[in-house]
Amino acid sequence: MGLLKSRKNKQFGYKPRYYNHDGDGSPFKIEQKFDKFRSTVNGRGNLKSKFVNAFDELKNPQDRNSTRIILLIIAVLLLIAFYIIDFDLSIFLPEK
Repeated sequence: MGLLKSRKNKQFGYKPRYYNHDGDGSPFKIEQKFDKFRSTVNGRGNLKSKFVNAFDELKNPQDRNSTRIILLIIAVLLLIAFYIIDFDLSIFLPEK
């Protein structure tokens, strides 16, 4: 019953039952899904170089079709929202 000794924490070594250690990396490592495709992740350098890399990535999109689809979906959702709130679209048309 040591009054002056602090208690030592118990250690727990978890070893998964069905994990094959011959593969690549640890199955418990948390990694983002698209990190290997982005140039801004794990970049060395200062803050300015990180911003320059991020803007370069925005200026040169890899997939233009996905951008078009997203813009189309946003436009359709806006039109549906305008229809629900009875927005008068005739203000955008020239008067006769």
